Amino acid sequence: MKKSCFLSAVLATLFTCNLNAQAPKKPHIGETQQMLEKLDVLGTVLYVAAHPDDENTSLITYFANEKHMRTAYLSATRGDGGQNLIGPEIREELGLIRTQELLAARRTDGGQQFFSRANDFGYSKHPDETFTIWNKDEVLADFVWVFRKFRPDIVVTRFTTVPGVTHGHHTASAILANEAFKLSGDPNAYPDQLDFVEPWQPTRIFWNASWWYFRNTGQKMDTTGLATVNIGKYNPRLGKSYTEISSLSRSMHKSQGFGSTGRRGDAIEYLVHSNGEEGEEVLDGIQTTWDRVEGGEEVSFLIQKMKEEFDPSNPSELLPTLLLTRRAIGKIEDEFWKRIKLLEIEDLIKAVSGLYVELVASENSYVPGDSIQISLEIVNRSSINMKAERVKLNHWINEFELSSPLANNKKFTTSMNLKLPGGIAFSTPYWLRREATLGMYTVEDQEQRGKPENDPALSGTVTISVDGEEITLNIPIVFKRNDPVEGEVYEPIAISPPVMANLSSKVLVFGDGNSKMVDVRVIAGRKNANGTLSLEAPKGWNVSPETIDYSLMQKGEEHLYSFEITPPKKASDGKITIALTYDDRVYTKGYSSISYDHIPKQNIYSEASSRVVRLDLEKRGDLIGYIEGAGDAIPENLTQIGYTVEYLEKDDVTSENLKKYDAIILGVRALNTVPWLAYKNTELFKYVEEGGTLINQYNTSHRLVTKDIAPFDLKLSRDRVTVEEAPVEILAKQHPAILGPNKITNSDFKNWVQERGLYFPDEWSDEFTPILSSNDPGETPKKGGLLVAEYGQGHYVYSGYSWFRNLPAGVPGAYRLFVNLISLGND
Repeated sequence: MKKSCFLSAVLATLFTCNLNAQAPKKPHIGETQQMLEKLDVLGTVLYVAAHPDDENTSLITYFANEKHMRTAYLSATRGDGGQNLIGPEIREELGLIRTQELLAARRTDGGQQFFSRANDFGYSKHPDETFTIWNKDEVLADFVWVFRKFRPDIVVTRFTTVPGVTHGHHTASAILANEAFKLSGDPNAYPDQLDFVEPWQPTRIFWNASWWYFRNTGQKMDTTGLATVNIGKYNPRLGKSYTEISSLSRSMHKSQGFGSTGRRGDAIEYLVHSNGEEGEEVLDGIQTTWDRVEGGEEVSFLIQKMKEEFDPSNPSELLPTLLLTRRAIGKIEDEFWKRIKLLEIEDLIKAVSGLYVELVASENSYVPGDSIQISLEIVNRSSINMKAERVKLNHWINEFELSSPLANNKKFTTSMNLKLPGGIAFSTPYWLRREATLGMYTVEDQEQRGKPENDPALSGTVTISVDGEEITLNIPIVFKRNDPVEGEVYEPIAISPPVMANLSSKVLVFGDGNSKMVDVRVIAGRKNANGTLSLEAPKGWNVSPETIDYSLMQKGEEHLYSFEITPPKKASDGKITIALTYDDRVYTKGYSSISYDHIPKQNIYSEASSRVVRLDLEKRGDLIGYIEGAGDAIPENLTQIGYTVEYLEKDDVTSENLKKYDAIILGVRALNTVPWLAYKNTELFKYVEEGGTLINQYNTSHRLVTKDIAPFDLKLSRDRVTVEEAPVEILAKQHPAILGPNKITNSDFKNWVQERGLYFPDEWSDEFTPILSSNDPGETPKKGGLLVAEYGQGHYVYSGYSWFRNLPAGVPGAYRLFVNLISLGND
């Protein structure tokens, strides 16, 4: 058994979790006291569920801050299949956002974060369906891996194993957690993992019971005999109750609209014993003191001494005892707890001394082979004797000797000028580097599995002697800048190709056989980038010219180059790839980034390619008004097939101004996110009455800005069709939405992605005509997914079908039917 590899995995987890692009932590005195309390606790809790935002942030906050236990959340997926309330990103890009939102939540509530390789493929109604798409054995292996790596004493699942009550992913996560509980201590289960970790058996596993489960199942919740946790306790060191902290944590899930208001007062959580040792209380029989490890008596004595001597006005007085405690911990034989507690000691040394250590690069991105300047800043803000000894940077062999005393509150700085070695991986998130399946990401490296994000691209170890005793700190290398509004802003260091290129869209749609000019944006990763640019097209597609010379003088410079692409005469689809020559090599990477205020900037270097689709499409009308909702790419999709799309703001929405538009489209969840539609809806209805066509995409019944979402009675439900291959029946075969200008047949419902639709109405007035019917296997037909009503001289359309997924994916039938809806009344 390779214990050294196991220990390096622990170190990597502890040092890299939640660090990328974050400022050095500067704990206040209450947090420092919390750290001292945690040093005295040797216990671990793992919470398990399916998606970002499933976790009970109150329970995580309680265990991490009241019980001072190592606490983490294992999310089976990254939430790639959800909806996005703050922007147009879906699928993998949404998964990146939600990953970072979880990390922001854990920075708030004090937990750590893990994931499996499971891909959130969309809503699932039963765990059996989930396991037909996930590779159950691989996801179970990942759960076992996290159990063995994190070594929880207590496991808590958000959901029960009873199927049919909630999302199939939810139930699947509970099933997997209970199976992993039985297997993680068995050396015969997944033995390849034992090169890195040891078998580990948690003491017990609970289900975090909830009122909504019993409400949904029609049962009365009986709390007799259940373990309880009062999550409403107030922590005077932190100045908040755990429910107040947890609301801040939950509010990090901004893409899901989960802003939460803090609560005060007692609040009880109930835990149902699922397996393992019985106990009246959650932690019954679990040793969480230093008695847990042989030789811990001296450590415990020293920690108690520090608790008694702690002076908030002069915390650095603890430094001599902290160093004694560090030596005592170094003597214990339990390598797992030794490593964890030595890291906690080093964090405490930094906290009580005000020790500030930072490594900053002069730019935010580099190409392998670039010159790089790295600045080191160290400040000792205590009277204890300290000395900067040396710094060692990853990717470079040599150490830099410093040998500089660190006087009280005197800043030490130095700069290192280096050349970045070749062969460093580009900064694409590790789970996106290889092609995924519908249900699973591909991650070959066992030690990468479970990690929330990449390790920092560049980092270093800084060795400092504290009163003659050396400590070594792992420090990520970051980029920071001063923003005139935001002030100090940190960004992660990105390793990029020297040149990158993106086509104008991820899917290029041709509505007929005519050629069109398509732009390619070339981006320089370093200065003086010159070479040739070419496109490789599928058979039957023509690209002109064959190559274009590009020349970019400055790093970060971008330039558009245009190619004429001619589709085949008949319907066709395929993939166009970009190739860039540079310095006798060929590069095929594109670049995209995600930037929101609440998460660090995310950089993606993926294959530079786009899908191309040639449709047999006829359209009527030209000018469309679009009211943006939560965010989607439909305006871009419609522009590609020849429509002119104009975004409409509040003051644009008057019945007189709307007359010029052939159709008005409301973006996804517009009636949930656009407050002024509460009174401007009457202008839209008047537009319809006077002959216009209004298309309203899906909304949820929760938090509608108005109940008057249509000119006639219409009630939204939670009905959805999650199986994208579910049969679709055309109910109104003679309706204009079906007859033309594109005749819709059953073939138009082939190759849809993720789902048919969601939040279908289940009640509507007689004025509406249901156009389609579909349902998941074993369910009743859902006829509310596409409803059309004539109102005055115009047409009102409500549709829960997932246009926001299927148009960007280039699904031909989705385009043909959506164009028919736009064409209503445009004869």
